[in-house]
Amino acid sequence: MITYPILQKGATVGVTAPSSGIPDELHSMFRQALVSMENKGYKTYCGETVWTQDKAKSSSAKKRAYEFMSMMKDDEISLIVPPWGGELLIEVLEHIDFDSIQNKWVMGYSDISALLLAITLKTGVATAHGTNLVDLRGVYSDSTTAKWESVLWTKRGELILQNSSEKYQKQWDHNNPSPYVFHLTEKAEWKTISKDKEECKGRLLGGCIDVIRHLVGTPYGQVSKFLDSYLERDDKVIWYFENCELNTTDLRRSLVQMKLAGWFDSCSGILFGRSAANQSIDNYHVVDVYKDLYNELQIPIIYDIDCGHVPPQLTLVNGAYAEVLVQNGEGRVSQVFI
Repeated sequence: MITYPILQKGATVGVTAPSSGIPDELHSMFRQALVSMENKGYKTYCGETVWTQDKAKSSSAKKRAYEFMSMMKDDEISLIVPPWGGELLIEVLEHIDFDSIQNKWVMGYSDISALLLAITLKTGVATAHGTNLVDLRGVYSDSTTAKWESVLWTKRGELILQNSSEKYQKQWDHNNPSPYVFHLTEKAEWKTISKDKEECKGRLLGGCIDVIRHLVGTPYGQVSKFLDSYLERDDKVIWYFENCELNTTDLRRSLVQMKLAGWFDSCSGILFGRSAANQSIDNYHVVDVYKDLYNELQIPIIYDIDCGHVPPQLTLVNGAYAEVLVQNGEGRVSQVFI
């Protein structure tokens, strides 16, 4: 059985950097995110790792793990969110005490998704793949990003519905700050390899494929054990992936490795987020990757969904039962906390 945390209004949010911290020159920008959270009625508590960054990490692996676990064990903290992603979160996994993971939300994406997926697979505690704290610093938020609160407020047995965004952000423009963090200018369209209406049902699992692929074959990526321990016999998995930097052949290799490792054995569909990566190699395009996977698995392959480094993105809960429907370029994801 999956365990679902519940976020209460006025809760304390613990901010720690298990991957990258904030360099000195960006401290003032990040403080805007803290103010924004406090304006929403939350209390914030920042660890030391948030304010340091050197050699592609906020601090040593042991210090990052210790600070995270200290917040996990702190009864005053109900939600743990990183400032943003990074590069080397995988270093902390061997130092995390998974037996001491509490029933509280951990939310983030990018490099953080390696920790999120590991927590859910090893403990059955749901985790939230969604916005990092730095992307909540604006005065206003688009309706897709803002849904994170409603998702984390959802109680066991309840349903939370999210619809596809009408527009997405084509490129970042940090030099022109505005009351909105994201500048959504391009028409969003969810697509299917079959080019028809597609729907799938199952338990959500996923994250940034650049990093979660490195969990294959480790104690932190035992998908079959998770299925046996926490789900019903007939439960299927809907995988969702977002690609930060991989070219098409690297993406293909990663997906084949997951398939050979059995990650897709009980899979009812795969969702891919929009990406600014996916560089084609020798006329091998990303849609070719998706078609190859579709031909091999014979399940719905849905792509360009609102997930990942091309904002905005849905809040997808690892472990939640979901029903996904895509038709005429629009998508709907319903999650039930059962």
